[in-house]
Amino acid sequence: MTAPIRLFHVSDVHFGVEHTDAMAWFADAVHAEKPDAVICTGDLTQRATHKQFDQARLFFESLKVPVTLEPGNHDMPYYNLWERFTQPYKRYGALADSVGAILSFDHCVIISLKTTVRIQPRFPWSDGYVHKDALAATLREVEALSGDGRFLIVSCHHPLLPAKPDEKNPTIGGDAAFAALADAGVDAILTGHVHVPFDLTRASGNRSVRMVGAGTLSTRLRGAEPGYNVVTYDPTEGLGVEQRVFGLES
Repeated sequence: MTAPIRLFHVSDVHFGVEHTDAMAWFADAVHAEKPDAVICTGDLTQRATHKQFDQARLFFESLKVPVTLEPGNHDMPYYNLWERFTQPYKRYGALADSVGAILSFDHCVIISLKTTVRIQPRFPWSDGYVHKDALAATLREVEALSGDGRFLIVSCHHPLLPAKPDEKNPTIGGDAAFAALADAGVDAILTGHVHVPFDLTRASGNRSVRMVGAGTLSTRLRGAEPGYNVVTYDPTEGLGVEQRVFGLES
């Protein structure tokens, strides 16, 4: 019998304004429990400086487990506008190349979707934007697994749908992306950005998709204490999500 896959899902660590004690609490849990992987769904840094990316690299390397990363809106250069417009993911890419891993397990696979762009036709630029090319790239990976039978998880920074169905979607292209991913057979979507954890099931057509958001391990709190998710998948039991809160288990 294959053991369940255990993933520690963290987001919005914001090196530069990280919550030092919460980060140590998270690292201690990784070292003690040795999950199959850590997924960080973006905003690794606060201002995308070289120093902050170096801090992120050292931290994720220290975990000694496979790590996969997503770029967040804070991970493009903030002070160097020339680099933001010409090579927005150069600094993030160096980090991802250094510590990032492709996560593919016997019964589960994780596929990336980029929800950030260097510039948007609105302000602020912090909200999500699913460009058609980014969605097409993700759909190609999903379609390549057609008939594979494994549980399909997409990881991205911004939630693709608003928290409530009647709210305006802050992610441009999010509704279309969610519908396309659901139609293609994606089972769950892991995100961050809002700094508040959530676990929702939303439907498109005849398919339901689990939407799971991690909180933050930074000092930029928005009504929820720092925390992370433990995401498990077992072919018999399905997807399980445990929300861990700093201060309640430390």
